[in-house]
Amino acid sequence: MADAYIIDHVRTPRGIGKMGKGALSTMHPEHLSASVLAALKERNALKTEDVDDVIWGVSAAMGLAAGDVGRNAALDAGYDMKAGGVTLNRFCGSSITSTNFAAGMIMAGMHDLVVSGGMDMLSYAAYYGGKLREAGLGSAGMGAGNPRLQARHPQSNQGVCADAIAAMEGITRADLETLGYESQMRAAQSLKEGRFARSTIVVKDDNGNVILDHEEYPRPDTTLEGLAQLKPAFEMFLDMPSIKDGKTFRQLINQVYPDINIQPIHHVGISSGVVDGASAILLASRDYAESNGLKPRARIVAMAETGDCPTLMLNGPVPAAKKVLAKAGLTKDDIDVWEVNEAFAVVVEKFIRDLGLDRAKVNPCGGSIALGHPIAGTGAILIGTALDELERTGGRYALITMCAAGGMAPAIIIERV
Repeated sequence: MADAYIIDHVRTPRGIGKMGKGALSTMHPEHLSASVLAALKERNALKTEDVDDVIWGVSAAMGLAAGDVGRNAALDAGYDMKAGGVTLNRFCGSSITSTNFAAGMIMAGMHDLVVSGGMDMLSYAAYYGGKLREAGLGSAGMGAGNPRLQARHPQSNQGVCADAIAAMEGITRADLETLGYESQMRAAQSLKEGRFARSTIVVKDDNGNVILDHEEYPRPDTTLEGLAQLKPAFEMFLDMPSIKDGKTFRQLINQVYPDINIQPIHHVGISSGVVDGASAILLASRDYAESNGLKPRARIVAMAETGDCPTLMLNGPVPAAKKVLAKAGLTKDDIDVWEVNEAFAVVVEKFIRDLGLDRAKVNPCGGSIALGHPIAGTGAILIGTALDELERTGGRYALITMCAAGGMAPAIIIERV
């Protein structure tokens, strides 16, 4: 089996995901995607006619973000028409999966040069989704338009799922606020030290004017006292019907887990930030890299995808991590950096407890609670962040994973070279 290498990684800063407030919110989704694809091309003097494929993740695939964004963004970024493009959707896990697919094609000997990544604009998704709901065309939630699936695998609101897991695991609000506070402090320190500088591009318009050159979401002035004052964000959903005249979100979970007494505790300070953003990774075979003067930064060691209970939805990262460690022939003690998406604080807290991890090694630069979660763009950001941190600290292995809607989780292990 051939080796697949990461040559480079770029991402945009994350803009606040609210139309009219976030700096990126007025961009066309394909333009935002093209910004990172163009940066990869320029930074690496990329021969885009050699790119076998652009494998791109988009979760909120609606309106201007529907269709094959990967292909259109590549053309928009000036890639040769010979470079293919495909768009996939594994919800939050999309751009880890796109990277896994890209690496797999190289390892199989079918491709030599591939770009992976993803993008989501939550500002646009909220705006366009609102228009669909006004027209009576919007979906009420995971599986809500499929009564047979909901009867077989009830799927609830994700925030309610987070609260349910906390109740099941005996994890307190104070525990989660400690994690959320640490995320903000680590992100603030990382920004101060310039840890993200190598990978973060400046987003500009067609005239060269700067649209965004910094992270918009972090709140470095966060305090534990302030977090304790915030109102639970998902309390209103607990006893709300998931669809008209249907079961409530609480009832959907209790249908499968009748003994869980769900108490609303997650709030905006311990949930991922709503943002816009994109991220891309350049991968190549050893032969192609050597022949074209590209210097590998990391080797793909192992990849995994796993499914878990769709009713609780957020518990996939633990089995995914165990699966990818087994495939790599490694143990948790071999991993120097863990990047686990902070979709909700309970996801990471449970992950740390279940695997018995050193907290200092988990999300050492802060996570999505502090920096935001552009859904399909996040996985590639986490991979790039892990790689940058391995290079900064001299570590060898990083494991990256995240929960995805529907009860899934992709995972990948990379080795610094």
